Amino acid sequence: MEAPYVPALRPSRSERTKSTALDIPRDETCPDALPLPAMTTLTVDNPYTGDVACTVPLADEATVNTVLDQARAAARAARATPLAQRKDWCERMVAAMEAKADAIATDISRMMGKPLAQARGEIRGMAERARYMISIADTALADVVLPPKAGFERRIVKEPLGVVVDLPAWNYPLLTAVNVVVPAVLAGNAVVVKHSPRSPLCGEHFARAFVEAGAPPHLVQAMHCDHPTSERVVGDARVDHVVFTGSVYGGQRLTLAGSARFRHMGLELGGNDPAYVAPDCDFDKTVENVVDGAIYNAGQSCCAVERVYVHRSLYKRFTEACEALVRGYVLGDPMSDKTTLGPIAQPNHPQELEQLVEDARGKGARVVVGGKRTQVDGKGRFFEATLLTDLDDSMQLMRQESFGPLLPIAPVDSDEEALARMNKSDLGLTASVWTKDRERAARFATQLEFGTVYMNRCDSVDPALPWIGVKNSGRGHSLSALGFDQLTRPKSIHFRLSF
Repeated sequence: MEAPYVPALRPSRSERTKSTALDIPRDETCPDALPLPAMTTLTVDNPYTGDVACTVPLADEATVNTVLDQARAAARAARATPLAQRKDWCERMVAAMEAKADAIATDISRMMGKPLAQARGEIRGMAERARYMISIADTALADVVLPPKAGFERRIVKEPLGVVVDLPAWNYPLLTAVNVVVPAVLAGNAVVVKHSPRSPLCGEHFARAFVEAGAPPHLVQAMHCDHPTSERVVGDARVDHVVFTGSVYGGQRLTLAGSARFRHMGLELGGNDPAYVAPDCDFDKTVENVVDGAIYNAGQSCCAVERVYVHRSLYKRFTEACEALVRGYVLGDPMSDKTTLGPIAQPNHPQELEQLVEDARGKGARVVVGGKRTQVDGKGRFFEATLLTDLDDSMQLMRQESFGPLLPIAPVDSDEEALARMNKSDLGLTASVWTKDRERAARFATQLEFGTVYMNRCDSVDPALPWIGVKNSGRGHSLSALGFDQLTRPKSIHFRLSF
């Protein structure tokens, strides 16, 4: 008989910012003695209708302890299970989620406002990433056998860590979760998914799908809780590894929470990602891709294009071409196939976007299209698709992650100027170079201080390549064969076979 799925911990309140930012005082200490909240509930609103998207109960301290104890037991069992069985669980999990694609996509749209067609696309992307990691697991997790040495056996074994706590973000609630969940299980770990308070149901979808796949009931658990409780869990001795996708401040708080135990942690903390449009670009394709890269998902993407530097020889023509596309976005009900720009997920964020636009305007930028909060038929917390020109690097939106449908464009006079301005950031997730000249792109790639450098594409993740940030965009990496490295630990096998 199939074991029933019982959700575990649930979040306490919606997040204050676009990322999973922690909102306890900076001088508050965290570790195991941090008090847990009493039993209560979280209500998540629908960003379009304002109605209740879902209401979920919080767990008490006893439930927190039960979940972590269950995870440790599941980790011991997973470690002893052959890789072929773990691969089968992951394959069946993906199939289970695909079978419920419409319901999962609807939940995503209700909780964070993503247009339904894009939410369905995220399910396809989740499946692609999962299946790629499954396909390379045998090779990536195999022992490293050293060259023969007479009388010795020498190998490097890749052992699971134990309990992995994954804290994904709401903007791509399936993709940011699957980057960790599937490779962690493949590597022989148990996983506790503490999903964003903006998208709590997504953690439950993963946990339920693993149960339906025939995996042990506690191999993957949903854990939703408030920020202080997250810090307490990160510092708990039963946790072996943590991966967080969210804000720089959230990453700082969680790093502090785990510091007493030297907690290893993977951090993906967003970006302020630049694009350079060179004079020899494929003009029409570049315009189309850069605009989409900035405004897709209402700009709520860690790798969205947030700064565009255009060679002055193309500047006027480029901005005019972008204007036509930016004006073409259709705001409306995320459940409608006609909608191409959904509402903003977080309640406070439209005002913050407006402040970024006004800061730029006040320093000399021109707002060509948009720039304001708005509603559609009296509904929703929308922000208009916005095109700004004549920007300089003193403006806030050229220096910090905006996480909104903003396309800021600035002219540059040379490759050298573009390169210098692209690197002028504390964040370093992705950068893109738009040119027909591979050698130009290669020169930029050697000098750009970013985890991923694109030529003629942007806002895209290839699961065969590691996803990694530098500077304040984080540390550690996910996906690719290298993605297993932070979910395993090497053990040296050094046997003398004869004297």
